[in-house]
Amino acid sequence: MTKLLQQAFAEASKLPAGEQELIASWLLAELAAENDFDRAIASSSHKLARLAEEGLAEDRAGLTQEMGQ
Repeated sequence: MTKLLQQAFAEASKLPAGEQELIASWLLAELAAENDFDRAIASSSHKLARLAEEGLAEDRAGLTQEMGQ
C-alpha cells in the first residue's frame, strides 16, 4: 500500500462510523466501475480499431475537417 493511501485511510479512520461506511462504499463502487470499464474496453478493442480505421479512411478521402473550423 502506498504512503498516500495509508494516509487517506488513517484520516478516514478518524471519522464517525457512518462516514467511514460512505467512503468505503464509494471507494468500492469506484473500483468496480474501473474494472467494468477495463473489461468493456478490452472486449471492444476490435470495434475501436475498426472505427479508427474508418476515421482514417475518411480523412485520407478528404471527408474530414479540423475542429473549430
